[in-house]
Order: sequence, then structure tokens, then C-alpha cells
Amino acid sequence: MSTPYPFTAVVGQADLRLALLLNAVSPAVGGVLVRGEKGTAKSTAVRALSTLLPQVDVVPGCRFSCAPAAPDPACPDGPHGPGPGSARPARMVELPVGASEDRLVGALDIERALAEGVKAFEPGLLADAHRGILYVDEVNLLHDHLIDLLLDAAAMGASYVEREGVSVRHAARFLLVGTMNPEEGELRPQLLDRFGLTVEVAASREPAQRVEVVRRRLAYEDDPARFATRWAGDENEVRARVVAARALLPQVVLGDTALLQIAATCAGFEVDGMRADIVMARTATALAAWAGRTTVLKEDVRQAALLALPHRRRRNPFDAPGLDEDKLDEILDQFPDEEPDPDPEPDRNPDPDADPDSEGPDDNGGGPDGGGGVPPQSGGPQGSDAPADSTDTGGPTEAPAEAPSDAPESPQPSAQDAGGPEQAAVRAAEPFRTKMLSVPGLGEGAAGRRSRARTAHGRTTGAQRPRGHLSKLHLMATVHAAAPHQRARGRDGRGLVIRKDDLRQATREGREGNLVLFLVDASGSMAARRRMSAVKGAVLSLLLDAYQRRDKVGLITFRGATAELALPPTSSVDAAAARLEQLPTGGRTPLAAGLLKAHEVLRIERLRDPSRRPLLVVVTDGRATAAGTAAGRTDSTPRELAGRSARLLQAGGVASVVVDCESGPVRLGLAGVLAADLGGPAVTLDGLRADSLAGLVRNVRTAVTSDSNRRAA
Repeated sequence: MSTPYPFTAVVGQADLRLALLLNAVSPAVGGVLVRGEKGTAKSTAVRALSTLLPQVDVVPGCRFSCAPAAPDPACPDGPHGPGPGSARPARMVELPVGASEDRLVGALDIERALAEGVKAFEPGLLADAHRGILYVDEVNLLHDHLIDLLLDAAAMGASYVEREGVSVRHAARFLLVGTMNPEEGELRPQLLDRFGLTVEVAASREPAQRVEVVRRRLAYEDDPARFATRWAGDENEVRARVVAARALLPQVVLGDTALLQIAATCAGFEVDGMRADIVMARTATALAAWAGRTTVLKEDVRQAALLALPHRRRRNPFDAPGLDEDKLDEILDQFPDEEPDPDPEPDRNPDPDADPDSEGPDDNGGGPDGGGGVPPQSGGPQGSDAPADSTDTGGPTEAPAEAPSDAPESPQPSAQDAGGPEQAAVRAAEPFRTKMLSVPGLGEGAAGRRSRARTAHGRTTGAQRPRGHLSKLHLMATVHAAAPHQRARGRDGRGLVIRKDDLRQATREGREGNLVLFLVDASGSMAARRRMSAVKGAVLSLLLDAYQRRDKVGLITFRGATAELALPPTSSVDAAAARLEQLPTGGRTPLAAGLLKAHEVLRIERLRDPSRRPLLVVVTDGRATAAGTAAGRTDSTPRELAGRSARLLQAGGVASVVVDCESGPVRLGLAGVLAADLGGPAVTLDGLRADSLAGLVRNVRTAVTSDSNRRAA
């Protein structure tokens, strides 16, 4: 086993270290969600925390880590009688992004359960993590149903496995830690709320601190054992402090004033539900215990709010998490502080991050040195340690550019689209709820909420012979398969004689997430200020819908002579929204180049992820006034080139929708012609709204069918 990087050697990241240590003191806090860019020591800090946890006593031979003093009465390996236990280090279990449900909660042998009546249960990762740490890297990429199971087990302290009337329950209490790069996609607000604390991490911009990161990392890679020995004293001090804080925690008093401060803070920031109040109370109590006090002070409540509330204030994926600290101070100042502990602990442990031999700067950033002692997370914490084994990916999202509010409105160009100078980017109109666009047919892509698909979860539609391990038994189909053979198999009792060939797997139908590729016309014909604002508002609304339906999104724009892939397909809709806000307009309309660019992007994505079906959303008025460099051909008109490019997409089986942006009393209807070439429906900006009278959801399938019938005729 390789020597882990010491927890106390991580440079900076005070909020991250404090949040992890508070959960080590009080697992009831509810875990930590760590958000940040790549290479910011997220994974390193989490993996290093396991070495600071005290050893646990377990019943020898119990696969579920029961405590000898208080074994779980419902333990599948029980009942456990009195006897000495054996000590082992606390485990850190990692949940891979591609894990199955059986791997997470455990697998039940259905064949033995039916034929022999035996509960043959193979524990999963939740059982392995009991009384330890469960770490989920890239938690935002985990399937939603796995996240639901994970968070339910963390909240209840137990895991339940149900298979056709046979159930197994076991204890599952663990410290849940998730890390994510927001640019790869966001978690749903409901799932964000289930994490107790959240911290934002970012790399330091201070050269001296970055030098210290490199120095320590190189020293660790040269000799991990020697480097760990150098930090052993600090590690032991923090480990002892965790043990002391755990022992002090039951004695901490959460007074009425502190409760009023917590309630007023949650009400003042309009946080939904009561979970925030409970998490803040537990966090403030843990902060007091970590500081060696038995009374919760205002500084503990303030720090608890900075850790527990930012992620609970998000209303949509385009809202940046954060907390107004001036408002927080105003709320807390309305209440007098509790009387200080008359007999505080005189001898406090030194900062575990201090390194007397280090030649680098003082990097503790406040460090985990007591309740309220860590600087608040305004603008993100400073400092990082970027180990080589970090798996974080992605890059910083560009900030949206805001156009000046007094910019003059561009005149409506003529139908010939003579082009013109580039117009400054305009702000998007207010987003609205859109009608659902779906891909026809039955897919087999990643779980989501858009198009029909064969999935592991959903309504049962039939049965088939299992391919590999049986996970979803179709009981009636299994009984029907076994019934004709009972006499030949010598059945002489009440139970059925079941053979492996009789087992049938249930086939289920649910919803999948798609690749929604936006092709946006940014030419001069779209440059009118109000018009482009409405177009951006419509695309922003569709992006919000894609976020809710767990889609990947991509953005292509075309203007002048070329088409540009503004955002490669990604799960981060806020990155797409940022690119959209910066989109300038002007120039001619190379529609064919845009369509060919979409064809190229979809071809590459089909090779990368063949199971994810695409939906092309073309946002344009349908005009084509330039061939574009990507179109290649110059012996045809721009309109003819656009028609051929559209029919190429249709021949490839790409489901498409055209959002018609043409306005004014005189309409050319070119978007409808483009929709016919693509084999999909056309819808106006007003018709895209969910509360409009125009029907859209089933028009994709209807248009494809109608086009096929017309061609056949």
C-alpha cells in the first residue's frame, strides 16, 4: 500500500480542511460536497483524511463492521454475542462513477432465494463504508438513482435491498464526501440540499504559495515515506484533537440564543425546508467541540452558515452559489452573544499546518483552528495542492459579458441580409418554461428525463432471458417458464423447482438524456437588439430544460463566412449559458456552413458515445446569404447548399427542430422550408412556450412520419 499524502501537508484550502474535520468530529453533520476546478487537492485532502480517523472496534468476521459493544440487532451476519472485538483502521471506500446499483447496495442471489429460500447476500460498498468514509469523485456525473440511494442511506444510517419480496437491511453510517468540477455539470438542487456542507476550492494566485505547493509535492514524490515522517507529528496532533472533540461533543450546549441566530439566518436567506437549520445546528456544535468549548458562540453560527447555506440558495443552474456576508452579519448582530465558557480549555493544540522547518510562507490560511477561526469563504479559499493522481478535469468558465444598457438598437435588416458591422452582445431575455422536445423511437442511452428508452429503472414492459448477472427478476415470466417442467423435474412439494434457464429478466422503459446541440444564427439578420435578446432568452430556456432533463449540450454559432463550435458537447449548461451571453451578431448568413459543422460534431460524438441520441435545435430565421468556407461548394446558391446540408443531416437520422425567429408583418417562411429539409417541425419563439396553444412535443415524430409518407407517395 502506497504512503498517502499527509492531510496537514496540504497547502491552504482552510475551508476544505475544516469542513472535513468537522464531519470527522460529528458525522451527523451530513457530509461534504467539494466544488472546484481541476488540480486543487480535492481528492488528495479527502484520501488523506482517512488516516486521521481513530481506529474502530469491530466484531471479528462480521462483513458489516458491527461494533462489539453495540452490534446491529438486524445485522445479516448476526446475531452477535458478547465477546472481544478487533481494532482496524477506518476505511475509505471509493464509489466509481460507473458503478451499478448492485455494487453500491449489494446483490441478492435471486436464484437461491427462489429455489432454496436462502438469503444469499453479497454486501456492497455501503456496507464496506460503514463507520468509515464513502468518497464519490465526480459525484455530479453519477446517475441520479444511485445518488438517491446513496443519500437516502446516509440520511437513515441504513441500507435496504429489496428483491421481489425478499429484503435485507444493514447499518450504513459513514462520512459522505463528494467532489465535483462544476464545469462538467451541476447536481440538482434537491441533491445539493442533501449534502450537509459545501466548500468552493480554487488554486491560489499567490506565487509564493504556489511555490510551496510545488516544493511539497516534489518532496513527496521523491520519498513518500520520508515526507510522511516529516509530518507525522502534526498528523498525530490533529488525530488526537479529533478524538478529544468527539469526546467533548455530547457536552456542548446549544443555547436558545444560538438557535434563534440559526433560525433567523435561514429565514433571512429564504432557505427552503428545515434541513438547513438542523445542519447548521450540528455544524455549530461540532465547531464548538473542535475549539474545545462547551458553549456555541455567534462565531460558530457564522462559520456554520458559510459552510451550510451557499449551496442551498441556488434556484437554477445559472445561479452562482454564495452568501452575502454583510447581510449575514446584520442578522447575527440582532442577537446578543451567549456568555462565554467560564472555564475554557487552557491548553489548545497548535495549528497542525504549521511547519517550523518549511522554507515557504505561512500557508495555514487560518487553518482548522477552532470555531469561527477560519476566514470566511468569500471569493473562494486560497491555496491548493495539486497531486499527480488527481482525476479532476475541466477548465474555468468564462464570465459572461454584459452589454451596456444604453446601446442603440440596431435597425431591422432587409430580407436580402446585406450583412453589416458586428453588433455588441446583448443580454438574454427572461427565461421561460418550454415545451418538451424529444427524439422519436426507443433509445438505450444514459438515464435522463427526455426521450423514451430502455433503462434499468422505469415501468416494466416485458421479459427476456438475462444477459449476464440477473438484477431485475420478472417473477411471473419466471414462473411461466418453470411451470411446464415441474412434473419432469420430479416436483413433490409445494415449492417450484427452478432452474437457471427459467429465470427471466424484466425489461423496463423509462427516459434517457440526449445530446441537445444548439445551432444558433448570429448573422446580421438576427442583429436587432430586441430580437436577439428574445432569441437568447429562448435558448437559455432550452438550456434550463436540458439541465433538468440531464442532457449533454453543445453550442454552434454561424455568422460572416464560418461556423464556430462555441462549446463542445458537455454536461455543464452554465458554461453554455456563459458562451451564449457573450455571443455577438453581425455579418452574412452561412447557414450551410452551420449545418455542416453540426453534422461533423454529431458524427464525432456518435463515435464517442454511440448510445446517446442527438437532438439538433436550429435557431434561425431560415435565411442563407453566404455559402461559407465550410460548405466547400461554390457552384450552387447558398440556399441550395443549405438544403443539401439539411438533407444530409436527415439522412443520418438526426432528429431536428427549427425555432423560427422571423418577425414582422411580412414573413418569407424560410425556416419552414429548412425544417422540411431537416425532416423536423418548425416552431416560433412564442410557440416554444409551454403555456402556448401550439402543439410541439409529438411533432418531431409526426414530421418524420409525414415526410416519409410524402417521399413514399
